[in-house]
Amino acid sequence: MSEAVMTETKKGGRRKFRQRSRNYIVFLVIFMGLVAIMDQYISTVKTTAIPYILKEYDITASQFSYLEALYLAFTFLIFLLNGLNDIIGRKWAILVLILIMGLSTLGIVLFAPTIHTFMIAYTLATFATVSNMWTMPISEESPAEKRAKYVSVVYIIGLIPLQAILPPILLNNLNLGWKWMYGVMFIFMLPLLVMWFRMKETSRFEVVQAEREDGTRKKHLFGLGVIDKHDMRYILISAAIWLVWLTYQFFYFWAGYYFMDIKQFTIGNMTSLTSWSMVLLASLILAIAGGYLSGWIMDRIGRKPALILGCVGLAAILVVLGFAQGWMLPAAAALTGFFTSFTYTWIVVYVPEVFPTERRGACMGWTTTIARISYVVGPLLVGFCLKQFPTMEWFWVVAAGIMLLPIGIVWFLNPSETKTLELEDIETEREAA
Repeated sequence: MSEAVMTETKKGGRRKFRQRSRNYIVFLVIFMGLVAIMDQYISTVKTTAIPYILKEYDITASQFSYLEALYLAFTFLIFLLNGLNDIIGRKWAILVLILIMGLSTLGIVLFAPTIHTFMIAYTLATFATVSNMWTMPISEESPAEKRAKYVSVVYIIGLIPLQAILPPILLNNLNLGWKWMYGVMFIFMLPLLVMWFRMKETSRFEVVQAEREDGTRKKHLFGLGVIDKHDMRYILISAAIWLVWLTYQFFYFWAGYYFMDIKQFTIGNMTSLTSWSMVLLASLILAIAGGYLSGWIMDRIGRKPALILGCVGLAAILVVLGFAQGWMLPAAAALTGFFTSFTYTWIVVYVPEVFPTERRGACMGWTTTIARISYVVGPLLVGFCLKQFPTMEWFWVVAAGIMLLPIGIVWFLNPSETKTLELEDIETEREAA
């Protein structure tokens, strides 16, 4: 199928853009999915790495959490990375993203003899993962009726459970140090750099570039001077929900510590690491199902009902996780993965689609910047809860309460429903509301 020219209504005329061929869309889904794997792996392998980090640098759980609050304040500058999408384009910004993730993880292996040098490299890697830039190209190239499905498929590819599979292989079979849990992503980066050369600039951004060149559209730097009141409303709504989810995620990252150190959970004669990795693998497999089901529900029922359903389910299973015994403990952990993914799919679908193409990168940048308050609040709250609830039962109850907050945000602020709307129509609907 060849690329065709599509037209969409735009204030003041008609906007023309290419409809990409099916083969290219398949390539883009796979490529962005592999970038998402790097993102998700670096973000979540900490769940397994934490016990090794604490032992290597001889610090307590709460001390590490407080250090995170200090160092991850750097992620407030994420608008600089996201803003590159509107300055140099989606393609070149993706290259920058891949390089930061790959090189920073190599830095953990080569240049982290102390906790502070580790935290510097760890912060750089985390900085890249908070951008969610891989959602933008596929969101802009997808047809409206399948946008949630395609974006959720990219996210699902990102959930391929390498963080459960690779650590036992790296440590037990290859006898590498724990830092290679991170460093393996440098190797993963290399084929992605080759794939990047086939990536095209998104058709919608090409239109924006042409309009800037002929003077019909204003150029901007990080959205300054072009972000309007409608953008601000959705920046605040999106950032609030994302902030809540990220705060919860800092609780979720301690699941490996909960299983290996607190519960000393083992399966048969397996080591603690292997046993936890099996539980994490089950959790991530169910996370794939959760991401797919969430995308399906969003395309058929709507974005808001899917978010509310996911938050209720996640809160309920977190309470069970805190007090479960026997076989219920790994079962609850697996279902936690399902609902964690179910709720996050709303973020990867809704946030990039609700902003206009010309300033999507900048608006996402400011959204992620505000949401990064969680990277200070989350570790501080986790550190406090680890001290207050050392056996962690009520630790998970607090996490459950946090995940009920997005329901209140949606209920009171009532963001626009974007189901099956073209991106240009979403912009019109926002302004009419």
